[in-house]
Amino acid sequence: MKYLLTLVTVAVLTAFTGPAFKSIHSFKVKSIEGGEIDFSKFKGKKILVVNTASKCGFTRQYEALQKISQDYKDKLVVVGFPCNQFGGQEAGTEEEIQSFCKARFGVTFPLSAKIDVKGDNIAPIYKWLCSKSENGVLDAEIKWNFNKFLIDENGKMLAYFPSQTTPDSEDILKYLK
Repeated sequence: MKYLLTLVTVAVLTAFTGPAFKSIHSFKVKSIEGGEIDFSKFKGKKILVVNTASKCGFTRQYEALQKISQDYKDKLVVVGFPCNQFGGQEAGTEEEIQSFCKARFGVTFPLSAKIDVKGDNIAPIYKWLCSKSENGVLDAEIKWNFNKFLIDENGKMLAYFPSQTTPDSEDILKYLK
């Protein structure tokens, strides 16, 4: 009887509050360096997730990403996800990508191994980022490089920004002040 009452209580609560959405903190992804990026280690900080490419018109955004990563290091983690799905603009090897980012823009924030951000082989973390049924907040369609997702300190989705929104724009910075 006690078990049945617990099941009924859970069913009723779920009906009124909706499903419990997992947070970004449940994800682990392969690092470009070969290790792992464990998002649970970022609890208590906002996270800016960006799909990147080295040969894109928006590539110069790496500079602003690095700057906000440094300027807000106590409250923000930037994580880049190299992707070659848009115009073949990230065709290099992971070693070449990493070398380019460090030499050209001084990137010190974490970069993942190259992934797909849409389509049949979409990385699970991007499935979560792009689907309201997964993240509980919004649907987003990645149409090009340098789309940005801002996650709160508890791992919940805050906002989505298209390629044209620069990392140092007031649209993003207002969340960090």
